[in-house]
Amino acid sequence: MHKNASPALEQEFEHEPVPLSHRHSTRSVSAVWFGFPMILTNALFGGIITWHLGFWPALVAILLGNLVLFAYVGALSWFAGRTGMNFALQAKRTFGTKGYILVSGFLSTVVIGWYAFQTGLTGTVINQTFGWNALAVTAFSMVLYTAVTFLGVRALSLLGMIAAPLFVVLGLVALWLVGQQHDFSAVTQWKGAPSAAGAMSMGTAVTMVIAGFADSGTMTADFTRWSKDGRSAVIAAFSAFPLANVISYLFGVVIVAVGAAVDPVNNGGNFLSLLMGHGALLSTVACLFVFINLGSVCTHCLYNGAVGFSHLFNSKMRVWTLILGAVGGLLALAGVWSYFLEWLSLLGMVVPPFGAVMIVDLIFMASFSEQRAPQRMRGSAFAGWAIGSVCAIVTHLAFPQLGEAVVGLLTAALSYTAIIKLRGAKTLRPLEEKNA
Repeated sequence: MHKNASPALEQEFEHEPVPLSHRHSTRSVSAVWFGFPMILTNALFGGIITWHLGFWPALVAILLGNLVLFAYVGALSWFAGRTGMNFALQAKRTFGTKGYILVSGFLSTVVIGWYAFQTGLTGTVINQTFGWNALAVTAFSMVLYTAVTFLGVRALSLLGMIAAPLFVVLGLVALWLVGQQHDFSAVTQWKGAPSAAGAMSMGTAVTMVIAGFADSGTMTADFTRWSKDGRSAVIAAFSAFPLANVISYLFGVVIVAVGAAVDPVNNGGNFLSLLMGHGALLSTVACLFVFINLGSVCTHCLYNGAVGFSHLFNSKMRVWTLILGAVGGLLALAGVWSYFLEWLSLLGMVVPPFGAVMIVDLIFMASFSEQRAPQRMRGSAFAGWAIGSVCAIVTHLAFPQLGEAVVGLLTAALSYTAIIKLRGAKTLRPLEEKNA
């Protein structure tokens, strides 16, 4: 960091790899990721999965989904920590100097959809819980989350250090309150609701876990490029998947399995309502918790989008933080967050194949990709992504029990590998040089 720069407003290195002199500690980068999955949304999903599958199958689905996430996000993080490259720079190498615009632009737009959803959800949750005006709270949230993101990645790290412990503490308080009226010894006996039998497959549940962080997980380099090396970046990814992500899901699992959930079909294991009616102090803390908890997601998503768009338009992260913060906030006020299920389905099917192609290209074929001449549009990379996405969509429509997210990942990786092997590195290089 330059001597004349404020610690809160250090360079964000939108257009170049983060130099080693500006890298952060493993603890700091881990806090960015660790605080991200510690959200009420995960408790909600954990409860919904448990309501359908039962206690033990739900645990299996959650663990499988997190193992996939760790392998996926961990690999992309390792490359980011080793090179200091953000997602846009990585995508430029794999998809081409012009082709990356489609990839980075798409993911940066989708992640702003998540920001809009969580901002709108903040207003709705506060309205339903405390009776405050939903639109006013949403507008306030937009300003608050944009201001925190504007400060940069260090602010995200600090927020994570606050959000994660607060989630665990209030989750434990909720379980303690539940324990006053319910017997936890029966938790592991929960077999799922009879009315929900067969409505959700194991594959669908695994996809739900993966899809929740498919977008920001693919763009993990925006966070883990600040790591001192590849190993530190993998540790940061591990702190989120499986560690933090599993913990947040487990609260929802237990609340539904013990029979304490309020509207488990739609609200899963969301424990916020369980904290109400137990005194002004707990209610006040719960109110702050909503802003900190959902704000952790919003700021991370907004940061991803701002870094992506700043690279696309050769601009600055903070400029796009203000622009996208306002645009996403207006979308939240307009109610776009209610299309949540469509976003989730989209993420689970078409986003992971992007990352799968990048992992194969940048890591497993590093000796080839590092020597490859720049190309404007790498058709082979888009072909691998397209095959993976089509296979995921077909799986979603015809064989959902197989898990479309996993199918998309595997088929994209295998098809891209096959394309490169069939064309051959020697014949491919002259073609790329010709098209550069």
